[in-house]
Amino acid sequence: MATLLTAGNTRVKEARKLGRRSGRTERRLFLADGPKAVEGALGSGVVVEVFATPTAAEQYDALVAAAPRTSYVDDRALASLSDSVTPAGIVAVCSFLDVPLQEALAVAGAPGLVTIAADVRDPGNAGTLIRTSDALGADAVVLAGRSVDPYNPKTVRASVGSLFHLPLALDADPASAVADARAAGLVVLAADGDGELDLDDAGRLLTGPTAWLFGNEAWGLPAELAALADHRVSIPIPGRAESLNLSTAAAICLHESARARRGR
Repeated sequence: MATLLTAGNTRVKEARKLGRRSGRTERRLFLADGPKAVEGALGSGVVVEVFATPTAAEQYDALVAAAPRTSYVDDRALASLSDSVTPAGIVAVCSFLDVPLQEALAVAGAPGLVTIAADVRDPGNAGTLIRTSDALGADAVVLAGRSVDPYNPKTVRASVGSLFHLPLALDADPASAVADARAAGLVVLAADGDGELDLDDAGRLLTGPTAWLFGNEAWGLPAELAALADHRVSIPIPGRAESLNLSTAAAICLHESARARRGR
């Protein structure tokens, strides 16, 4: 094995810059930290280079063997590339993987199920939303408006590899994303606590091409954006809680879609 690269090595320092959004945007590269993320990145063909400690390289030998390039680093160098409290010892440098919105919507096809999230600010919520969408059979995810950078290390980690499993599109204008989804033949359903349609009564709609529209964690969907949807759908809350958080609401709505699609 070659001499281990240290934290002061030029390649390690360049990779470390990808921990900042400006560095990611400039080079259109990001870091995938941990074996699940590296495995997903390798499967999607976006890995440029893998950094691994000798111990991790032995433990995850199949991942190292599949990498286009592997650099062996010491523990301190690896820790400088990871934002995890207990790094797993393997990190991949990856190319951006988002696709144009029209391409993501085309991939959805028929019957089609798309998640559109507007102004989601928390990295963990964004990653969980991507993971939930993947788990429940969505065909694509759209992060619209002032949503968090999907390549933020916390978002990548929270997606637990799902970031690499389905098309991701970014759109600066949520209203435009909704309009494009409708133009692509998807019925847009806004998850809205004040919606006129109860989720329990939405089964027929959920069997067809659908895009779920979710809003910000703190203030939900602006009224003017929700009004652009075909229907505003509320989740019944029989208990005393005032509302549901974004991840929970998305999981319930997408689960209902998955259930309806299985039974159609």
